[in-house]
Amino acid sequence: MASGRSLQLRLLVLLSVSLACVWLAVAVWTWVDARHEVDELMDSHLAQAAAILVVQPLDLEDDAVADAPALHKYSARVAFQVFHEGTLVMRSANAGTEPLSRERRGFDTVRRGGESWRVFATRGAESDVQVYVGEQESSRNDIVWAMLRGMLLPMALALPVLAALLWWAVHRALLPLRALGHTLGQRASDALNPVVVLDVPSEMQPLVAELNSLLTRIERMVASERRFTADAAHELRTPIAAIRAQAQVAMGAGDDAGEREQALRNTLAGCDRATRVVEQLMALARLDASGQPADSGGKGHGNPAVTDLSALARSVAADLALLALAREQELVLHAPEPCGVVADEALLRMLLRNVLDNAIRYAGTGAHIRLDIRPVAGGVECTVQDSGPGLKPEDMARLGERFFRVLGSGQTGSGLGWSIVRRIVAATGGQVLTRQSAEWGGLEVQLRWPAA
Repeated sequence: MASGRSLQLRLLVLLSVSLACVWLAVAVWTWVDARHEVDELMDSHLAQAAAILVVQPLDLEDDAVADAPALHKYSARVAFQVFHEGTLVMRSANAGTEPLSRERRGFDTVRRGGESWRVFATRGAESDVQVYVGEQESSRNDIVWAMLRGMLLPMALALPVLAALLWWAVHRALLPLRALGHTLGQRASDALNPVVVLDVPSEMQPLVAELNSLLTRIERMVASERRFTADAAHELRTPIAAIRAQAQVAMGAGDDAGEREQALRNTLAGCDRATRVVEQLMALARLDASGQPADSGGKGHGNPAVTDLSALARSVAADLALLALAREQELVLHAPEPCGVVADEALLRMLLRNVLDNAIRYAGTGAHIRLDIRPVAGGVECTVQDSGPGLKPEDMARLGERFFRVLGSGQTGSGLGWSIVRRIVAATGGQVLTRQSAEWGGLEVQLRWPAA
């Protein structure tokens, strides 16, 4: 793949072009301003020369024309004429006999002999005297060019020096960027610790901060993948071994149909347990990979819309009602009014299903289970409580640890359900509290979110 253009070269070209454009703009502006001032100055000289001719006495004989001598090498660029009663009585050698201008008073620009002339016309002391004084405009351009050469030529000679200084300045300014590239190039391929560069300019601080944030997210994702691999290897070992053992029992059952059927049932149960473990591991891995902080409010899930927790609780309770009936349990839902929560609906469904499923499976046969959804001051509260045996304080404190299970419950599980619960609560910006049910003595789980 072709490499991109050099940032240093790009800066040098842009700065050099900008400098050249400014230089040209200054030159044009200087030319226009100088030409304006020269025009005013030379026009005033023409007017003064005309004034001298106006007061010059006319004591020439009739039909005599006085030709002024050429006293300077630039005299060919200046011309004058004096008419008396319509007759040319005095002129410069290059003025000719025709009037320099058709105007009688004021300034005029005319073409004579292929040259542009600036002419000033005025009347003399007597009304029958007409005076013309003219000057080639090229002489004015020569004056302006002489002025510009004195100013712009040193500036033009300084342009290469300025370009060299610009190159040095840009090269020095980009040293921190080169230092960052050198630091990244020296890092190991698996190094995910924050990048440290000394004396980082303020313009580069956002870049370094975002780079370190990216490394942190990558590190979290890698750790999540490693943890998922370890969790899967740890937890799937038991159900797979059980499935293998039951398959061996079924193969060795011979003609005993009852033993074979029981082994196959146990095999299916082991498959179901393995499936549940995989689902929970995948859910937990997705939550870990999302990297949502506890106060994110679920905004990391695409800025979710408001979810009605009451309607969602009714749906989850309906899904688990058959499981509760199979255990002869009484499942009561109390959600009389809509309660909006700003969180992802799929996450909240997974959360409620895990909490309610734990209550059904661990409360025991014939237990009472109640799910309450109600608005409270500044938020929405969800409470799940049961009449089961509850938990000891030391066991309650360990809820949420991966693969922690209370011994003696008589239920199969992976110990990942509460890890998922706490992770979803953190991801959706909620709070979770576990305690003994004051009404029934079992376990009470209290979930709370800010109101929508």
